[in-house]
Amino acid sequence: MIVRIMGEGQVRLADSSLAELDKLDNELLAEMENGDGPGFRRTLQALLSEVRALGEPLADDSLEPSDLILPSPDATLDEVRELLSDNGLIPGT
Repeated sequence: MIVRIMGEGQVRLADSSLAELDKLDNELLAEMENGDGPGFRRTLQALLSEVRALGEPLADDSLEPSDLILPSPDATLDEVRELLSDNGLIPGT
């Protein structure tokens, strides 16, 4: 699976890694629903850090289509709200 972090680039992530990211995605969704700004910021950073740690960066000139697009580290709560589906940032988990 190819994951793009907005403003950073893309990483190749094993499908098996999605289960590990699901907990953080669920936490982020709950914090968004509760308007927990500090919790949202902390969990978004943790989610992006985990994607970076588990993923293999693609070359900057790679033009792979992204299977999943995650917000930039400095995205606001409202910006991320617009990206969310009912299932969070990582659908199908």
